[in-house]
Amino acid sequence: MIRRQRLAAGACALLAALTAGLAFPAGAVADETEQAAPKVELVLDVSGSMRTRDIDGGSRMAAAKQAFNEVLDATPEEVRLGIRTLGANYRGNDRKEGCKDTEQLYPVGPLNRTEAKTAVATLAPTGWTPIGPALLKAADDLNGGAGTRRIVLISDGEDTCQPLDPCEVAREIAAKGIGLTIDTLGLVPDAKTRDQLSCIADATGGTYTSVQHKEELSDRVGQLVDRAADPVVTPVATDGADSCEKAPTLKSGLYTDREEFGQQRWYKVDVNPGQELRASVSVADDRAVGPNYGVLLRAVTSHGREIVRGEAAGTGRTDVISTGLRYPSPESDDDNAPAETVCLQVTQSFTAAAGVKTTPGLPLELTVDVVDGPSGHHDVAAFGLGRGWWLLGALVLAGFLAGLLWGWLSRWRVAVWRTN
Repeated sequence: MIRRQRLAAGACALLAALTAGLAFPAGAVADETEQAAPKVELVLDVSGSMRTRDIDGGSRMAAAKQAFNEVLDATPEEVRLGIRTLGANYRGNDRKEGCKDTEQLYPVGPLNRTEAKTAVATLAPTGWTPIGPALLKAADDLNGGAGTRRIVLISDGEDTCQPLDPCEVAREIAAKGIGLTIDTLGLVPDAKTRDQLSCIADATGGTYTSVQHKEELSDRVGQLVDRAADPVVTPVATDGADSCEKAPTLKSGLYTDREEFGQQRWYKVDVNPGQELRASVSVADDRAVGPNYGVLLRAVTSHGREIVRGEAAGTGRTDVISTGLRYPSPESDDDNAPAETVCLQVTQSFTAAAGVKTTPGLPLELTVDVVDGPSGHHDVAAFGLGRGWWLLGALVLAGFLAGLLWGWLSRWRVAVWRTN
């Protein structure tokens, strides 16, 4: 009887192993381990001007430390995070020495929150502002590997180490084709600082944000660190035209452009019969603007007839406004039917605040996706289960086998009981 019980237990264990193997294929585990970890390096300006007390009654340095502590607490486990400083050590007046003052405060790797916070707590505003050298070193810190890489630069002033122009440094980094994005944040920036930080971000397809309050800084840095954990597509710079006839033809992808206040930008997309065009646009106000604004995205035929539109309005509560549209091109019985040219028109109604420069234009991000059009077969998606049918089948089979085994065990136990 003991031998039979062991046999039954072994059969149950084998069935459980088979069921687990069906429910969690080995390929899924392998995919997770092979995915490269995203890397982020926070680059913080610790120059003397960070002592200025103009952020919610405290110093800029205090606001940066608070933001770092909050971000370190919320950093996703899969993100490899590092911290680099500029202007944190040299207190002298030798410009040559001051422009070498950048060091890695915390190495890029698995995050030990206590150690990282302790390192940040020791910082005190000190020296120069070598943004260019710090970006070069940060790019080296993130070099290697296939994961997404992001530099988040936080500064309150212009680079003081010319002629090494940080904009040119950013362009050099972008030209290497290593997929590294630089996002910049300006703490209570003046016009020159804003222009320089915007230029750095634009060179690598990153974003620039002007910060006036502690909460803004914490929220924005946290968003950028979280974004590193998401799959990133490097946007392609393009130049929209002032009419559909002159517009560039775009394929599926992510694009960036600049749009002047009150300007219209045009782009073209070829859509084959039976395909569906999906497009969305986001416009960011990277400077002070009027409180009421909107964005309009229109799909128009080459003859000027509007097909469909998407629009959105804002009242100053967010620094980005987005809208989108979908257009399914009708099927055709002719296999050689030509593609339809669809013109996309982007219009925004931002207004510049008094004394604010209107050039360069506002950052615009356009997403274009041309996919196979919907059909009954794909839309139904197997009654909502899609590829889940194989899992349902595996569970039914496992349940059937478990029922047979349980019935056999029950019958065997009854027979033993009767014998005894």
